[in-house]
Amino acid sequence: MTTPRPFVRSLRVLAAALAAGTLVATAACSSADDGAPSASETSATVAERGLAAQTTSPESTPASPSPGTDLTETGARNALITPADLEGNWTQVDNPRKWRDSLLVGNVDVAAFLEGKGGAADCQRLVDALYDETLLGRPSGASALTGFQQGDSRLLYQVATYDQAGLDDSLEWLQSLPDTCDQFTLTGGGSGDRTVQVIDMSLPEDAGDARQGLTVTVKGTSNGSPVTLSVDVAVVRIGTSAITVTNGVLDGADHDTTTTAVEQGTERLQEVLAGRTPQPTPSGID
Repeated sequence: MTTPRPFVRSLRVLAAALAAGTLVATAACSSADDGAPSASETSATVAERGLAAQTTSPESTPASPSPGTDLTETGARNALITPADLEGNWTQVDNPRKWRDSLLVGNVDVAAFLEGKGGAADCQRLVDALYDETLLGRPSGASALTGFQQGDSRLLYQVATYDQAGLDDSLEWLQSLPDTCDQFTLTGGGSGDRTVQVIDMSLPEDAGDARQGLTVTVKGTSNGSPVTLSVDVAVVRIGTSAITVTNGVLDGADHDTTTTAVEQGTERLQEVLAGRTPQPTPSGID
């Protein structure tokens, strides 16, 4: 009996399919024998890699502490500048915390000269904070203070840690003063009317994370003689810590000294916040 041709063709197709399946199975076994991953193993590896990528992604990595959060009392003291950091013949004083109560510059009682009412609250706050430890508010952590004098010049220098929001607000307030308190009258306090002017003072652009400089000029009469007191105010923020410089003298503050104090102080504070102890500054700096 003759077999129909369609049936023969079906047998050939089936044989070809079986042969192809055998080749695939052989290749799979050969790959497994060679140590290559199977399809299921490859899928598992890809999933594991994805999980590893997620656990090491920047979003899931804990943020490192911001600069200033670890400032200690010892660190704050190490971050203070020294007479060797300033140009000229500055000497360190014993107790600058008393300056706000009794500061003599030549024959002028500066503490009394700055006493009075300044009208707007922002302006009054500035006058009250000159030669005081509260220019940026009360520190929330470590704090250190020092003072220097050279002739009739007086320089107050502070390093401290503050609440972040309060520190930002204080810097915003300082930045607004050349506009809100560009010129006002200080009254009362026994020194008659005094005219106060507040202008911007430029600071090095690479000093800290944020900065603000001001020059405050107070003109009036003391002991019957005309007096002009000029005070530089400089603040530099690094993280939640800041340095504050108040440098004043009669008839014109030395801006170069203020800038030097900012530059040297910023470097010292950055060293401390990086976990290092600043090296002593060689004496006789030019």
